[in-house]
Amino acid sequence: MSERVMPGHTDGLITLDTADALWVDLTAGSAAPTAHGAFTCSPACARVGYVLLGGHVVTTVRVSGDQWSVPEVEVRRAATALNAVRMDRQDLVRIGPFRGAPRQERNEDTPLRWRQRIRGELHELGGPERAARREDGRPYHLAGIDWRRMLVEQTRDGTHRTWWLPRAVVRLLDAAEHAETQWVRAARTRQASAAVTDPASRPRQARDAGGRQTTSPEGPTASRRPYNKELEGQLYSVLSRKPGTSRRVAGWACAVCRTAPATVLDHCHEHGYIRGPLCQSCNTLERPDHLYSNDIRVANRYTRLFHTDTDDWLRHWHRCPGCRARTTLPLPHLAAWTAHTACRSLRPTHRAPRGRKPCGVLRVSWTGSQNTPRSCLLTVTVDFCPSGEHRVLAQLPYREAADRFRAWLAETAPAVAAAAGPDRLDDLPAQSRPIIADTSGKDLELF
Repeated sequence: MSERVMPGHTDGLITLDTADALWVDLTAGSAAPTAHGAFTCSPACARVGYVLLGGHVVTTVRVSGDQWSVPEVEVRRAATALNAVRMDRQDLVRIGPFRGAPRQERNEDTPLRWRQRIRGELHELGGPERAARREDGRPYHLAGIDWRRMLVEQTRDGTHRTWWLPRAVVRLLDAAEHAETQWVRAARTRQASAAVTDPASRPRQARDAGGRQTTSPEGPTASRRPYNKELEGQLYSVLSRKPGTSRRVAGWACAVCRTAPATVLDHCHEHGYIRGPLCQSCNTLERPDHLYSNDIRVANRYTRLFHTDTDDWLRHWHRCPGCRARTTLPLPHLAAWTAHTACRSLRPTHRAPRGRKPCGVLRVSWTGSQNTPRSCLLTVTVDFCPSGEHRVLAQLPYREAADRFRAWLAETAPAVAAAAGPDRLDDLPAQSRPIIADTSGKDLELF
C-alpha cells in the first residue's frame, strides 16, 4: 500500500490511495473480484460525498483543499460484507442486450445505473475484448467490483450476442444502486430541512484523524425494512390495484435473499395469494421455464431452489395459505421438483472426464390441472438422450407426486412442514384458480 495503515486506528480517516490498497487487500479472497482504483477511478468521485463499495455507501471527507479521505472502519465493514457473498459462476443472469427493450430514462437519484453503463460501454468499445482495456478516464469497475472478469458473452448464429453476469454480482450491483438512491434522497432531504430551519446553518462538522474540523455530508444508508408477513393472506388482484403499492414494496428487503431491495410482489397463481416482496433476481430465479402451457424445462437453477437454499424457498412458497394448507406447491413447481428430485436416480448418465455426467435435458409435462387431481398425470422425460430423443423416465399421478413431496418436505424442512397441514383451511377460496402460464417472456412481475 502507498501508506501504512496503523493497527488500532481503524476509526480514523485514511487517504483515497490508502483506501484503494486496503480494499483490494481485504477482498483478495472474495468470490466477487474487486478492482484497483475503487476510490480514485471513474465512476467513483469523492467530491460528491460518497463512494460505493459493493452494496455499501462509504462517506468521503474533505481534509484540506482538494484532499479527500474516508473512514477506515467503513471500508473494512464493506469488505467484510463482500467477503461473505457466495458465488455460483454457473448461475447467470442476462443483462443485455434486449431486443425491443424500451429506452430507460435517466434516474437523477441513481448516477450508477450499472446496466446502462455496462451496455453503453460494451456497445461503444465493440465488445468485452476491447472493453477489457483500461483506458484513462474510462470506468472499469462498478461499486469496486471488476465486472469484466465475471462477464460471459454468448453468441448465437454467429451474429446475435448476449451478455451475462453471475446472479450474485447482479444482486450486489442492484443493492449498490438502491443504496445510492437512498443516500442521495436522504442528503437532499437534510439540505432542504437545513435551508428551511436555518438558511445560514453550516454543514455538519467532522474531525479527521489529526483533530482538524472538516465538512462532510452525512450519508447513512437507509436500512431496508425486513418483511415480516405484513401482506400475508392478501390477494394480489386486490392489493396490486391499490395506489402506492409499488412505493410500499420498495421499502422492503427481498423476502428470500434479505439483502437486495424488493422490486415486485410475488404471488401464487393457483390461489391468488401474495407470498411477499422479492428482488428482480429472486423473482426471476423461481420463475418456471415454460416451453408450453403444460410443459417446462428443468434448468440447473432448480438446484438452488431444492438443494442449496431449500429452506428459504420452501418457506417463501408456503407463505401462500392455499399451498401451506395442502402441504404442496403450485403445479409447475411441483412438476419441477418431481423431475429434479424425486426422479433423479432414473436419469441416465454417460462418461465424462471427471466421473459421469447426467444425460440430456430434463423436461416434465402434465395433462389436466391441479383442479382435477385424479386425472392429472406428470410425465418426466429426457430430451436428446442417445437411447431415444425423448426418453420417458417416469409417469406419476398428481396425488402420488404430492405425497412424495410431503414426505420429502418433512425430512428436508421439518419446520416448514410443521407449519402446514390439512387443518389450516380457514378463509381459503372454495375453488382454486387455474394456473396462469406466461410463455412470452414478458410480465416477469407476475411470478
